[in-house]
Amino acid sequence: MPFREDISFRSHYFDDPAAWRALARLLEEVFGIDVTLLDRLGGPDPTSVPFGWFDAAGACIANVTAFSLPLVSDGTEVRAAGLQSGAVRPDHRGRGLYRDVMKAALDYCDAEGFAAVALLTDTPGLYRRHGFEALAQHRFSGAAPPGGTARPTRRLDIAQEADIALLRRLLEGRRPVSDRFAPRRQIEMFLFNACLMPGLRLDLMDGDTVIAWQPGEDGRFELLDIVGARIPDLADILASLRIVPSRVLVHFAPDRLLWEGEALPDVEDMVLMLRAKSISRPAWPFALPPMAAF
Repeated sequence: MPFREDISFRSHYFDDPAAWRALARLLEEVFGIDVTLLDRLGGPDPTSVPFGWFDAAGACIANVTAFSLPLVSDGTEVRAAGLQSGAVRPDHRGRGLYRDVMKAALDYCDAEGFAAVALLTDTPGLYRRHGFEALAQHRFSGAAPPGGTARPTRRLDIAQEADIALLRRLLEGRRPVSDRFAPRRQIEMFLFNACLMPGLRLDLMDGDTVIAWQPGEDGRFELLDIVGARIPDLADILASLRIVPSRVLVHFAPDRLLWEGEALPDVEDMVLMLRAKSISRPAWPFALPPMAAF
């Protein structure tokens, strides 16, 4: 790391409460997101390794955080990492600080032997120079399947400690929601995203599977994620929720739902990018579930 007279470089600093709060202030200033919500949910991902520049007053002025992101891609287990919390304070931009922390994070990922590194960004051009390539994502739209067997359900409340504990347990032992592309473990981001989605419904189905969904426009049912050791059929999900939607929109590849929808190109601003040398990109349309967004 190059020497910079007025600031200091730090990594692996999440065990320092003051440094964690300094990063939270940076992310709130740049993105308007309060990551201290994670403190109520069990803390940040324990695999996280932050890399940041701090000024003399202890303010975090630039950061990128790497974390373990095990994936399934085209049916193959991939030991991958993710990058998140990439930010620079506006008054410190143009000094190469972000280049420094990106290099440190990628050097760490390479040294740890991760086969791939993923990130989400609305500025993909910034990351191509680091070896990242954009992956096209799709949503899946179609008619609701007929029939289905109704199972008992209960609405979960992300504000309740008991429901958070249940979600953590199910997330720990979850089956990937798709064989095409899906995370194997991303507990903290699921819980964090749940707190940021006011229209989200989390319904416990049959006591062991959580259906993350939201009502869409014109009576549409939008399926965001499924958490559990099994993936129920879409027909059973709708029957259990007692929903007869006008249409269904699934935000991940539906290869395990016994249902097929039309693959529609994603129109979201955030682009999924991957840096990998030896693994193949998904051969069929897919999407990273919104509950796994990082």
